[in-house]
Amino acid sequence: MIPKRISSWCGACAALICADAAAACDTPVCVVSPDSLALTRIITFDDQQASFGPGRPVDTILALNGASFGERFSGQSVTATGTHDVIGGTALGPPLALMAGDAGQNLALVHMGGAARIVLVGYGTAGFPKRDAQGEGAIAVQFDRDQPALALDIRGGENGTAQVQFLRRDGSSITTLELGPLGEDPFGFTRSDGTADIAGFVLTNFDVQGLALDNLRFGPPPDLG
Repeated sequence: MIPKRISSWCGACAALICADAAAACDTPVCVVSPDSLALTRIITFDDQQASFGPGRPVDTILALNGASFGERFSGQSVTATGTHDVIGGTALGPPLALMAGDAGQNLALVHMGGAARIVLVGYGTAGFPKRDAQGEGAIAVQFDRDQPALALDIRGGENGTAQVQFLRRDGSSITTLELGPLGEDPFGFTRSDGTADIAGFVLTNFDVQGLALDNLRFGPPPDLG
């Protein structure tokens, strides 16, 4: 499947900032303004232990409130293009099963822009603590409950691109979107038909300095399912 290319909210997608953005979307998952989504949970990572520089490595699955973080899902493979992770294959399920990467090639928690902000990065195949690996690895996220929408912030972009593959609980792919060019950008995503079947996603990138994930928002109000 050819990914759908989406620019950041600071660029060509600004015209989609409206309540009915999903109605005009021609792909199963639509990019919308995060402010248009009624989401009740947020994971900031600011309450996690971290360090400056290469960060604090996380070599296991990171389980937080309502979502867990790893490298890929069972059935998927990881290879490299240059120093960036490439995730291939088909996720297995049901159920969808989150997998951590090899030691030094999974995740790290990093202070960014001061001690108060902590972000999550993936480590590529070059391995921790090499600079060429920081932010260039895949990040996979699995929700405790299926979601109809979510939002996240991309940190540290240098005009590169990212891909987000959205997956159902049975392992089937909903769609893959390509985002970019990237800087410090917020993105909102919602199922075009409102179906609550996003069990997880995989975020990869081709940005020269790598990317970080911050402020994952999800969880619709109870009256929305």
